[in-house]
Amino acid sequence: MIEDLAFQGSLFDGGETGPDLAFSGLRRLQLDERSWVDVCPGWLRGSDALFDAMVATGRFSQRTVKMWDSTLPEPRLTAAFDPELAATGPDQAPAALRDISAAVSARYGIAFDRVWVNLYRDGRDSVAWHGDRNRHTHTNPLVVTVSLGARRRFLLRPRGGRTAHELRPGLGDLVVMGGACQHEWEHTVPKEARAVGPRMSITMRHSAELAATA
Repeated sequence: MIEDLAFQGSLFDGGETGPDLAFSGLRRLQLDERSWVDVCPGWLRGSDALFDAMVATGRFSQRTVKMWDSTLPEPRLTAAFDPELAATGPDQAPAALRDISAAVSARYGIAFDRVWVNLYRDGRDSVAWHGDRNRHTHTNPLVVTVSLGARRRFLLRPRGGRTAHELRPGLGDLVVMGGACQHEWEHTVPKEARAVGPRMSITMRHSAELAATA
């Protein structure tokens, strides 16, 4: 149950929630000649407060996934939000989502108008190796992720290959996958044997096609 989640916040992540519009500390990890990942540690201030606000919406649910001949519950909770409809109601998207969307849209030159939030309740929750679905409708889609809560391993590998890179985003860290990343690479948040607190990932995608020069 979401109401039972307890996250031990950071002493260094208090204050008003908001993105770093200067993208200080942003660095690019070049996966190969066609794919890259931008990483900006601590990009979102006040991420603890946003974590609590997102849980308070009560909009998270557990989807099912088809596995061979069986339908199983997905080992995480999810919720969809429209950043343009951010409001102060108890079941609405927190206004900070609109600020996050505006900041990354301005930085990357494309409107991020779709928000999907994943909640990993503990180390048993995970997501398997995959490339995001918008690769089927977009040439080189950008996928933005802002991490809240506990740090979890975020692994990357060439499609069907071995793990090549490991990140541990948390506490407002920004990760942006671009170029041919969704077509030629896969990512996962694996299960953790050790005790780990809840982690939330705010994932933003764009409906429009990215310009070839972006």
